[in-house]
Amino acid sequence: MSMNWTQLLSLKKFGDTKVRNRTDENPSRVGFEVDYDRIIFSNAFRSLQDKTQVIPHSKTDFVHTRLTHSLEVSVVGRSIGRLAGEQIINKYPELSNLGYTINDFGAIVAAACLCHDIGNPPFGHSGEKAIGDFFLHGVGEKYRLDLDPTQWQDLIDFEGNANGFHVLTDSRPGAEGGLRISYATLGAFMKYPKESLPKKPTNDISDKKYGFFQADKSSFMDVAESLGLMRKDGSAIRYFRHPLTYLVEAADDICYTIIDFEDGINLGWIPEEHALEFLIKIVKNNINSEKYAALQTKAERVGYLRALAIGSLISDVVRVFMENEDQILKGNFPFALTDKCAYVAQMKDIITISISNVYESREVVEKEIVGYKVLHTLLEKFIAASNNHFLGKTTHYDEMILKLLPEQYQIEEESLYLRLLNICCFISMLTDGKALELYHSIVGK
Repeated sequence: MSMNWTQLLSLKKFGDTKVRNRTDENPSRVGFEVDYDRIIFSNAFRSLQDKTQVIPHSKTDFVHTRLTHSLEVSVVGRSIGRLAGEQIINKYPELSNLGYTINDFGAIVAAACLCHDIGNPPFGHSGEKAIGDFFLHGVGEKYRLDLDPTQWQDLIDFEGNANGFHVLTDSRPGAEGGLRISYATLGAFMKYPKESLPKKPTNDISDKKYGFFQADKSSFMDVAESLGLMRKDGSAIRYFRHPLTYLVEAADDICYTIIDFEDGINLGWIPEEHALEFLIKIVKNNINSEKYAALQTKAERVGYLRALAIGSLISDVVRVFMENEDQILKGNFPFALTDKCAYVAQMKDIITISISNVYESREVVEKEIVGYKVLHTLLEKFIAASNNHFLGKTTHYDEMILKLLPEQYQIEEESLYLRLLNICCFISMLTDGKALELYHSIVGK
């Protein structure tokens, strides 16, 4: 049994009543390119400009936000997608007969990369942990017995990837199907095509986290089945990945490994000499020693090495992908591409340095602590007001709190799970600055 590219490259969108053929697409605006446009003009994407990547609230010009990171990942992903697409079309000439081009592969991967962090809460990855801890150890623990185990797991393991799928597909009156992007792009986006339980059932990279909330199960199933993703054994909903997901993941892995390292050096948290020491084995075949020696500033020297390193890694992950393409289509590749690339040892060394000097730096930890307090306070106040409104016990204070809730989140939900998830999704879409502003409005500081 194997997945097939014709089905995996589906142009289908939510609500379609007829098949979209590649040969029928407007050559000046192919559906996969429309996906990119819809994502980049969305409110959720725009909010990434004020969301922490690694270093929160930095006042320096060169530190990345979620927005700049996502744009860079999409650029890298487009290159990876085109390089892989060229070889895939050569291997399967029937794709060319159906109208597919190498640029389609680049467009799909670039669009999926563009939105890969679109569901992440404010304050970096600690934002996900803060929401989960509110339910696991905080005020929200009281709801445990009122939810089924998988709904509860959605909340205590609040996952940016699942929230991203929600952002992209959540239907509202007048906006059925969310952003209505193609199923091929949604498939490439879904790094972890499984529900929240069982948690990490295997060491397969696709089982590491989960990819959709119970509220979005039917949408997920429609995408997975339409694309012909292979379902894993067992009663839980678990699928093997869309092959292009590996390319999306690789683009992200390359960017955060190399660029977080670059940010740390430019901030002075990692010595500049580490740049050459740790990158030289990746760039040694491409470096122009004379050009490197002529560069006048630290930022220029590090930027040159970063560009060469990304180029080397792009070529190598495409090599790994194509060498394993047959097995990937059969669901027999349980690794990230970077786990099998020629530079895996160098990438691990770089990440180790970044963990100690950047991710666990005092400035980052202090800002993450602030983020925990902000998110827990917002969750407590908005959930209480939402539940009191449903129960007909709204206080004047609750009414004031609910006035702060944007119109799209002012919905009547009979289900406690959906009310809780609605508030979590609202808070996850706040920027760092807006979350702080709301917090100060509520606590009066």
